[in-house]
Amino acid sequence: MAGLDIIHPGMLTLIQDLGRFGVADQGLSQGGAIDLHASCWANYLVGNEAGAAVLEITLGQAEIRFQSDCLFAVTGAAMPLTLDGEAIENWQCVQAKQGQTLKFGYARSGLRAYLAVRGGLDLPLVLGSRSAVVRNQIGGLKAGQPLAAGDRLHLNHAQVAPVNELAGRQAAARFVPDYAGPVSLRVVESYQHHAFHDAEKARFYSSEYTVSQETDRMGCRLSGPAVYPSMDGIISEGIALGAIQIPPNGQPIVLFNDRQTLGGYPKIGCVARMDLPRLAQARPGTTVTFRRANLDDVQQEWIAFSRFFGL
Repeated sequence: MAGLDIIHPGMLTLIQDLGRFGVADQGLSQGGAIDLHASCWANYLVGNEAGAAVLEITLGQAEIRFQSDCLFAVTGAAMPLTLDGEAIENWQCVQAKQGQTLKFGYARSGLRAYLAVRGGLDLPLVLGSRSAVVRNQIGGLKAGQPLAAGDRLHLNHAQVAPVNELAGRQAAARFVPDYAGPVSLRVVESYQHHAFHDAEKARFYSSEYTVSQETDRMGCRLSGPAVYPSMDGIISEGIALGAIQIPPNGQPIVLFNDRQTLGGYPKIGCVARMDLPRLAQARPGTTVTFRRANLDDVQQEWIAFSRFFGL
């Protein structure tokens, strides 16, 4: 049967798709590819629908063997790739032959790469998604657990586009992010933004923050000048993707896909949806700044992205 064998999973390899929606009332996280831009491009390059399951490979050092001929693409973090020892390019559709081995080097920039295979991974849906969420022990191949050496993944055979239109397909350079530089995030002020006085907001928008070591799929913790609201806390409420929490120490936390469903810290707003993928690829030590978003601009960007990929 067509499939992939995991020879070595690297530091962390998870199965992800668009995520699990409508389950927050059960205390379950959204999950899904944390860099939606890279994930959607990986599927697009091999002719899949945007929601097809992919592998999210953190920092590299993974090794995968193809058990059948197939088309694949790797996007996201700049990881050196070899197919049976021959160097290949990221962000393009590549033909693999049965028995060939794909190796990922250590990421030179960025954190996470995405491997999409034509047809997608054949896994059962759990509450509408194949995404693995470790903290919820749900989805993926084995109850949300990361992939391990010896795991085998089966492939779907769904045909979305003619194969002869896919071989060699690559993303234009303007769509390939530079993960090495500082990150500028646009903020849609919302939630408890009124509780942050003008002086606190001025400090927030004029300061440089640094991505801390305590960053994972739940959220990105930042360190820098502290900002404080005029309240100590709030009644716990639902937390949106990209929400910027300000805990008692005044250090912002931007919430990601595996975030908790409820929280009681004041929030100054949310990071624009199209800016989150870049933050998701930011390594510890990366400089992050914030600026107010033009709501119409960020909405139009999200609409254009969603229409292109059929979200």
